[in-house]
Amino acid sequence: MRKDCPSAARGAVTNPQCRYDRLRTEPVDDGWPGTARKAQRSGLTRVIPSPAKSIISANDSPDIPFGQSINPYRGCEHGCAYCFARPSHAWLGLSPGLDFETKIAVKSNAPALLERELRRPGYRVRPLAAGSNTDPYQPAEAHCRIMRACLEVMADFRQPVAITTKSALVTRDIDLLAPMAAQGLATVHLSITTLDPVLAKKLEPRAPPPAKRLAAIRALALAGIPVGVMVAPVIPVLTEPELEHIMAAAREAGAQTAHYALLRLPREVQDIFTAWLQTHAPDSAGHVLSRIRAMRDGALDDPAFGRRFTGEGPEAQILAQRAALACRRLGFSQTMAPLDTSLFALPPRRGEQLSLF
Repeated sequence: MRKDCPSAARGAVTNPQCRYDRLRTEPVDDGWPGTARKAQRSGLTRVIPSPAKSIISANDSPDIPFGQSINPYRGCEHGCAYCFARPSHAWLGLSPGLDFETKIAVKSNAPALLERELRRPGYRVRPLAAGSNTDPYQPAEAHCRIMRACLEVMADFRQPVAITTKSALVTRDIDLLAPMAAQGLATVHLSITTLDPVLAKKLEPRAPPPAKRLAAIRALALAGIPVGVMVAPVIPVLTEPELEHIMAAAREAGAQTAHYALLRLPREVQDIFTAWLQTHAPDSAGHVLSRIRAMRDGALDDPAFGRRFTGEGPEAQILAQRAALACRRLGFSQTMAPLDTSLFALPPRRGEQLSLF
């Protein structure tokens, strides 16, 4: 494993080599001038244009409530140490560690691809999920505006969309989302892991603090946009005690629904999160990992459908009961109204004459 100097502005404290690399390297400070400066520059964010061949991904997982999704970005600058999407960066030949949060691939042609795919004669209209992998409103979106351009396409086609994000930047697009929501075409879920700003800064160093996410829920609700809270991930010992408090704060802000997901640690994320624990919570590290194993049949991860989001065993059952009781006590709806797929229609192409009917 390749080690890098931990940074307060980053989540991962390691940068494990891509699992597909045939050669293994180990950086060495050779004492030559400039080596230290090069190491410092490695912590800067690079936005890499990465045109895609397609933008709509199909999904048939039985425990996921959507059949198709879009992801405008690969990698995420929020830097969440626990992010289950980190291993996907290996597909780019990059590390799931610091590379994942410092080398962001931008699908610059996503809006054009989305329009092309929505116009395909065989396209089957189903809600699109945005934010199912990396966050569509991560910091790069502020200047790249790829997600906004995709939303403009969806609004033109009246294509329903369900957005999940932990960024208050989503409120920038209320002007698009509110009219879509009025037609039953848009919902938003804000992900909140903790209400503790100090812990959040360590866990999710470049994501908006919890107070801003609650403010985003309030702004979306006031605009008439159906909004829910995702208490995710629930991390035993560290954030688990806050489950009901997060739900209550989100409900007070205007959230209509609440869901939770237990921490997942696939592939390299196990080592990355363990290293994070040993750096930022050394006294609790062993307890956290043992509690995870108690809910994962002795392992740190269980990818099985039906268990991967909730875990199993007595402790997992108690967590599920706590969430259900809190939802009933706080008056959360079980589900949001289904998004409307009946309004989908092909808009005229640019330059085409409008239809009289």
